[in-house]
Amino acid sequence: MVERYVMSIDQGTMSTRCILFDHQGRLVSVGQREHQQYFARPGWAEHDPTEIWSHLRRVVVPRALEGAGIRPEQIAAIGIANQRETTVVWDRRTGVPVGHAITWQDTRTSGYVEELRRTTGDDFFLERCGLSPTTYFSAPRLRWLFDHVDGLHERAERGEVLFGTMESWLIWNLTGGPDGGLHLTDATNASRTMLMNIRSLAWDDELLAYFDVPRAMLPEIRASAECYGMARALLPNVPICAALGDQQAALFGQTCFAPGEAKCTYGTGSFLLVNTGTELVRSRHGLLTTVGYKVGGEPPVYALEGPIAVTGSLVQWFRDRLGLIHSAPEIETLARGVEDNGGCYIVPAFSGLFAPHWRSDARGVIVGLTSYITKGHLARAVLEATGWQTREVVDAVNADSPRPLRQLKVDGGMTSNNLLMQFLADVLDMPVVRPMVSETVSLGAAYAAGLASGYWPDLEGLRRNWHRAAQWMPTMDPARREAEYESWRRAVERSLGWARS
Repeated sequence: MVERYVMSIDQGTMSTRCILFDHQGRLVSVGQREHQQYFARPGWAEHDPTEIWSHLRRVVVPRALEGAGIRPEQIAAIGIANQRETTVVWDRRTGVPVGHAITWQDTRTSGYVEELRRTTGDDFFLERCGLSPTTYFSAPRLRWLFDHVDGLHERAERGEVLFGTMESWLIWNLTGGPDGGLHLTDATNASRTMLMNIRSLAWDDELLAYFDVPRAMLPEIRASAECYGMARALLPNVPICAALGDQQAALFGQTCFAPGEAKCTYGTGSFLLVNTGTELVRSRHGLLTTVGYKVGGEPPVYALEGPIAVTGSLVQWFRDRLGLIHSAPEIETLARGVEDNGGCYIVPAFSGLFAPHWRSDARGVIVGLTSYITKGHLARAVLEATGWQTREVVDAVNADSPRPLRQLKVDGGMTSNNLLMQFLADVLDMPVVRPMVSETVSLGAAYAAGLASGYWPDLEGLRRNWHRAAQWMPTMDPARREAEYESWRRAVERSLGWARS
């Protein structure tokens, strides 16, 4: 019998990857290509959607197939994970984007968002979509485009242009593009737009009216694991059976299927999600209420999320902007050369702080500098900033959730740093566990697609594929932990209120 595989397409912030997985959830082959980052003005962050689609079609998928030595007909299903909130608008007839995609990191809407919070307040939005207004979400970006691209709103009203996040853009192109391409999204991505009702999982009339977004431009909302249709371009007759925002995909890939189970993905930024089951928990401590996943016709599973804007990108800044290391792994060696941070703390609020503070007026600070501080102490402070930011989010989770966290599953590139992982266990005072397959975003999209297509039978079958690779246990003295945490909080206070609109 010919071996079959599930294909995962992970359209991320820095690159697009295609990974093939077998029945045991093992990685078989990878194709990957980075795309250009555009920073036209301070606070702006953009991608070229046409470049991303071209890379997927010409490089990423062919390399994955070639690496496994297989043909497209051996693909049982396709699942897509994507950078969330990134906003794309394109012409329905030609398939040409109206401009660059505005990414989740972009802060050009900060003035508009502050006005929303001042005039309307958070509760109007929290009651409907579970989100407070921030620059993070799609609706303010869409409103910005209407205000700055001549005639765009009128074209949207006539149904001439389409809106979507990156999975919508890829699915539309994969299924035919201008020639009948499917225009859809899933509930996890729709829940990040500020336009979907968090309870009904439908576009909310009041929110559409508030932002003045024409319904004609919106994709159809579907389940996360459901067969949407067949690919036509690139992978003819292969079913597309899943789409999830990347962090929800990681939750699924880490098999956090029970309420109270949590994961944190450490990449450019870091994102902690905790499963709250079918119960919709409204955060009172700065977390986001979001859809965790929806399998077919079953009720949605919700999650609380704490996004952290800058973690891995702080290491990149230390390497590329300061030139204190030549490669990211060097930071662990440098940090191990000192016993502690020497009283130095770095708060990386480069474009504000995300959870649990949500302060767009914050900017990065380094505090506690003395003549004693070396680049080793700075390296340690860089790593510890990730640990302390995670601690703030975990404290918020424990304050909001009836089930306090017992352990944290971790994944992403930073988990290869053993010093950081031990520091995490120490400051969280709980076990930190890393799985065998570190590519959990891609794995989660594959799991969802395989589940919808019958490649895997059920959630328990997916759980059996999960295996622990490493675990770190807390060893820090409790008094030291709390004293250093208090110093961190004082450092955060000094980052607030720096930027003025």
